[in-house]
Amino acid sequence: MSEYKGCDRPRVELINSKNRGYRASYYLNKIGRRMNELVWPAGGRPRKTGIALYRFLRDNIPLLNACIWTWSRLSAAPGHFEIAGDIPEKEQAAALACLEAMSDRIYPDRFQHRAGLESWLPFLFTTLYTDGAFTGFLLVKRDFSGIDRFVPIDSALIELKQDRPGREFLYLGGGGREIKIDGKDFYYFGLNSDINNRLGRSMLGSIPFVAHIEQQLINDMQKSMHNAGYHRLHVKITPPERLAGEADETYIGRINSYFDDTVRMIKNCETDDNPVTWDNIQVEYIGPNNSRSDGSSWSLSHRAMVEEICAGTSLSPFMLGFNYGTTHNWAQFKYDLVMRQIVSVQRQVARLLEWIGNIELALNGFEYRCRYRFDNRLTCLATESAAIEQGKVDNILKLYQAGLLSREIARRKAGELV
Repeated sequence: MSEYKGCDRPRVELINSKNRGYRASYYLNKIGRRMNELVWPAGGRPRKTGIALYRFLRDNIPLLNACIWTWSRLSAAPGHFEIAGDIPEKEQAAALACLEAMSDRIYPDRFQHRAGLESWLPFLFTTLYTDGAFTGFLLVKRDFSGIDRFVPIDSALIELKQDRPGREFLYLGGGGREIKIDGKDFYYFGLNSDINNRLGRSMLGSIPFVAHIEQQLINDMQKSMHNAGYHRLHVKITPPERLAGEADETYIGRINSYFDDTVRMIKNCETDDNPVTWDNIQVEYIGPNNSRSDGSSWSLSHRAMVEEICAGTSLSPFMLGFNYGTTHNWAQFKYDLVMRQIVSVQRQVARLLEWIGNIELALNGFEYRCRYRFDNRLTCLATESAAIEQGKVDNILKLYQAGLLSREIARRKAGELV
């Protein structure tokens, strides 16, 4: 281990222990999974019924699918590794090339060649926002030349149990058995964890009740609007008068025969046919008297449900394609608010990526640490961003000209803006 000076020795030593860097295979093989597969339960029996419900809602309700899609894609912004500290340029380039190669093979699915970190991050954030947790094992190559890949584990298989009084451990379930997880090659990230939800909480936790009402509303609206959207014919037949001396059975048979002939004629009447009847038959339309007011009522009710769901996922309707007359300033404010929340989650995910990157550097003999930076700049905001940067430069120049900043400090601050 002498060649790994300057790195996080406990993590690397544990990974490179007597299990020869494949500690995760012990857990995964014992629950009957191959190492080249994502570990998801084939039977769809999660640790908690809630996780299965959240996945079902995400996959089957368009509005919730759009919410998770928007959050995960905004969070999975482009990013890059940086080497912390001042190091020679040649060594920095070599270290970054090592991290870049690792980024290409970190994706767990071998069938998607060179999917890389760009495909892994949306998968990570989608799982994190839906299940409320993201977890898995870090695998290294058999010759310890670097990281092989990160194998995600279905978070529904993870349980927190008390092994002994005062001590709790994570357990991996599946295959009819439970295995205690005690290795440092295992990483667990719980979203919005608190004292009562230490394994994390899903973003959709407050949604199921409102989503159920919204789906009922859509179902009722579909039935009502379908029935009201197509006018129906109401055919009224006045029975013929009874003939003098006609027996009851004869009269009933005659009017029934007349009724059947009229019904048959109406059913067989083509688009370009003209029915011919006695004047004792009347045809009326059945339909809504004021369809506009009915549609407006349904629209307002559905809008209220949409707004409730958007509030539950901390998004605004305009970010999901619903235009309710939002002004540009208000939309910009809400977007900035969402991005601030995303940055807080990105910082937590960056720690996971830095943990992986530091191990990769250590396994390749580099005595440095890395940092991961998300780039949340957008082309559509280039004008506003340029104006802000210009304002910062002008402020530095004004402070320097006023003698409030020295030449060295002004140069340093200007360099930080580049």
